[in-house]
Amino acid sequence: MPLQQGSARMRQRTVLLVGIVLLLAALVLAVVLASLLTHGRHEVIPKMLKWKDRGTTKNLQEVILGRCYNYITAQHPELGDKDCLKIWESLKDAFIYKNPCNITPEDYQPLMELASHPIPCNKSLFWSKTGDLVHRYTKSNQNFLTLEDTLLGYMADRISWCGDPSAPGINYESCPKRNECESNPGSVFWKMASKMFAEAACGVVQVMLNGSVEAGAFRSSSIFGSIEIFNLDPDKVSEVHIWLMQDIGGPQSESCSGHSIRRLMSILEERNFKVICEDNYRPVQLLQCVHNPDHTDCRLCTNST
Repeated sequence: MPLQQGSARMRQRTVLLVGIVLLLAALVLAVVLASLLTHGRHEVIPKMLKWKDRGTTKNLQEVILGRCYNYITAQHPELGDKDCLKIWESLKDAFIYKNPCNITPEDYQPLMELASHPIPCNKSLFWSKTGDLVHRYTKSNQNFLTLEDTLLGYMADRISWCGDPSAPGINYESCPKRNECESNPGSVFWKMASKMFAEAACGVVQVMLNGSVEAGAFRSSSIFGSIEIFNLDPDKVSEVHIWLMQDIGGPQSESCSGHSIRRLMSILEERNFKVICEDNYRPVQLLQCVHNPDHTDCRLCTNST
């Protein structure tokens, strides 16, 4: 009996040892498999892509908040009920950790609702290829507002932003241009903001175009030509005044009788707008001459003796 009991104990120990070895082997196998799977997952996560446009503006949050608070406190205190923190969060949520080529209007809808505000009648000023001049003019004449003079446009003017699916969720190195992918954060934002700006216009509206552009002052592919013009409401807008400005010393490529302006007027008239076009609108030309007082094109700005 003692010999049989010893043999049984040996068998039990052997089985136990085999079980332990198998358990350890299973644990090692599990660790190896987990490591391989994790390594595989890291490999399939795409690296941050290199785009052709500049990356997200540094200190974007501080820039947006600073501009927002400045706008609603110093410039337009009547908008003091706007929540700048919520506005920033809604902008961030629109693009952070998202594919920068797959942004939708729905991504920006909360931001548009939070930051929108009424535009007084007769003050809406649209533009194309006259950015520097038109903004110098609205700074000197408070009777007109461009999109960049609204809260949305003021916050976003001349800055950029885009996300990335991988950490940290924001691409500070580069962002896609429109010709790389049309549904990028900047393009979708400005299209939506432009549409909303046009829809809000009432009374007499103005548009400043560049008569020195060789390809024509009015371009159907521009934001004005493809979005804003078709979102003006004929029931709210009584007239459209076109200011066709030529660069001081620049080529006089087109006048109010030019081919692209005639096409623009035809589109507006078909939509039941009354249209007036003026070559070199004098108040704006005077502003041009402030920067070019001695140029021959500015002689009309001086009194003859």
